[in-house]
Amino acid sequence: MSTAIDNFTQQLHDNLEAVENRAKSLKQNIQSVPGKTQAEIQSTFDKAKTNLDAKKQEFDDYRAKLKTQLEEKESEVMSNIEEWKANREAEKLERRADKAEDHAATVTFLAMAAIEEAEEATLAAIAARLDAETARNGSDES
Repeated sequence: MSTAIDNFTQQLHDNLEAVENRAKSLKQNIQSVPGKTQAEIQSTFDKAKTNLDAKKQEFDDYRAKLKTQLEEKESEVMSNIEEWKANREAEKLERRADKAEDHAATVTFLAMAAIEEAEEATLAAIAARLDAETARNGSDES
């Protein structure tokens, strides 16, 4: 394989490994919830929310980038690509490959962002449920 393909697949592998590790971390955090106090859950939720708020603009930027990439991809007509291949228009095919790699990286990053948002939402739901149970039971202790 070419160096460009090797580099791209290694980067993709690293990004997917990061997504997998983040998903495992979320799973472990959720599984540990029953053994935590309401204060510990609230603290974890607050940290997750702060982290998510800090990254919100970055996530929004990636979502906008994804939208632009999808619009560009739709406008790229397959007949043009076949013509580029037939005419060996390397520069155009190179730009297309660069865009495809950038798109893959953007989608992978958004998968990580979605996991962080899922964690914050899950912790918010758990905290809300604990608030409801505390109110129903008339107790502040968990």
